[in-house]
Amino acid sequence: MSKKGLSAKIASRKAVVGIVGLGYVGLPLAAAFAQKGFRVVGFDVDAAKVKALASGRSHIADVSSPTIREIVSGGRFAPTTQFSRLSACDAIIICVPTPLRKTKDPDLTFILAACEAIMGRLRKGQLIVLESTTYPGTTREMVRPVFEGSGLKAGRDFHLAFSPERVDPGNKTYGIENTPKVVGGVTPACGALAAELYGEIVDSVIEVSSADSAEMVKLLENTFRAVNIAMVNEIARMCHRLGVDVWEIIDAAKTKPFGFMPFYPGPGLGGHCIPVDPNYLAWKMKSLNFEPRFIDLASATNSRMPDYVAGRVAELLNGMGKAVRASRILILGVAYKPGVKDIRESPALDVMKLLLDQGARLSYHDPFVPRVSIEGAVLRSAALTPASIKRSDLALILTAHASVDYSRVLKHAKMVFDTRNAAAGISRRNLRRL
Repeated sequence: MSKKGLSAKIASRKAVVGIVGLGYVGLPLAAAFAQKGFRVVGFDVDAAKVKALASGRSHIADVSSPTIREIVSGGRFAPTTQFSRLSACDAIIICVPTPLRKTKDPDLTFILAACEAIMGRLRKGQLIVLESTTYPGTTREMVRPVFEGSGLKAGRDFHLAFSPERVDPGNKTYGIENTPKVVGGVTPACGALAAELYGEIVDSVIEVSSADSAEMVKLLENTFRAVNIAMVNEIARMCHRLGVDVWEIIDAAKTKPFGFMPFYPGPGLGGHCIPVDPNYLAWKMKSLNFEPRFIDLASATNSRMPDYVAGRVAELLNGMGKAVRASRILILGVAYKPGVKDIRESPALDVMKLLLDQGARLSYHDPFVPRVSIEGAVLRSAALTPASIKRSDLALILTAHASVDYSRVLKHAKMVFDTRNAAAGISRRNLRRL
């Protein structure tokens, strides 16, 4: 199929879209294309996940089960483990995980596996887009050679581009449709075709000059956030040493209508992007003999926050005549952000491990996370009752879920340490803030 032919199929929404990876990124994307009238084939290696989706059950909070049932029953979404069906797809979007190894090297195993699966079924005229976050140059230096091993040429026989995912789980304001989509191709024609595809499901497409540039856009966005969060985490520690309230300082500073953007401190970084993505850029730059000082410093600063929080907990307990060992500590919130069940890279888990290692007796409440495992110790979310609050020596707020009644917590707790300003506007003698 020619570029013109694929363009026409996209415009008429007759193109078949394949989504490789049906997780937090891939499933919302699959639903968005299906709801716009495209036929979507979703590929995943997890047979249980595929079976659940085929029966109309979603595992992602941002995509409801009724939505899945609608697009499956309407014949617009077909989840499968059969990668042989990739050959029937006109456009294929790769949405697989890109974790870091313990050495903070990029682990591109999942991308390579997806590319190998596609390469065996690659045909002329197909459009392939990588969405998985990675270092600048991945699409051009690693993905393109794999596909061209088939004998087909990118930009001539098939089309290849990168478009960074911008999913924000739990965000009720910005979703796929109203979040601008950045795209960059390995050739201008590849980028233009990818822009046409995404233009069918999003309000605005931002086309940049290359796949490398599109890869760098995502890393700039999340490195910007990581560095600024590290700065305000350090400011929080300064404010504690100075005896002033960091939350009051931020609220006053953000009244300036120019030259300031508020960021907020916490017990550390969590989620699938901000703690991970800057390290991709750092790794790449170190391979080019460039020292990424801001990234390294931000990573070190944010990584120290769980230790700082555990230290503050110990100080508060000491002030009550108690040691951490054998003290009852009630953790409020273990998800990495409010309103979601996602615990990936959650700093709450790091804080909990530190306290367990010191002999604390932990319980936790999280309305979204029924159970967690910390180095073999399985904990289950407990009901938040006056009795459970009173039993604790200290209540520690690590995630500010809106559904938790913090005024009730303060009413019954002996001491509350709030690392998220969840109790904003409440003034009580038993409340301490980060």
